[in-house]
Amino acid sequence: MPDFDLPRRLTAEALGTALLVATVVGSGIMAESLTRDVALALLGNTLPTGAILVVLISIFGPVSGAHFNPAVTLVFVLKRELTPREGLLYVVAQIAGGIVGTIFAHAMFALPLVDASPFHAVSKII
Repeated sequence: MPDFDLPRRLTAEALGTALLVATVVGSGIMAESLTRDVALALLGNTLPTGAILVVLISIFGPVSGAHFNPAVTLVFVLKRELTPREGLLYVVAQIAGGIVGTIFAHAMFALPLVDASPFHAVSKII
């Protein structure tokens, strides 16, 4: 496997995370608007997520490792396969990619690009 320079790996992480998040958020929005059946909506969200993960890992895996998740990057830092500096930069790229992916998904469905969640997670837990 060829070694890629850090800017190329960070770009792969940001782009891969953006595409993954856009797929997850977009399929969630679509599933929610198409059906009120929770089980069907979950299926409509899970299938595209799994499919895009296969594609993104196949494309970006050889470039950056296809982490797309700060928790995965943390494991690679703890295993010393990434330096702490590289890990931090990966996480920044992933967060930026996640934000861009969410904004892109909202734009696809003509929703406000940045909006507060209508759900209150804390009140659902209690």
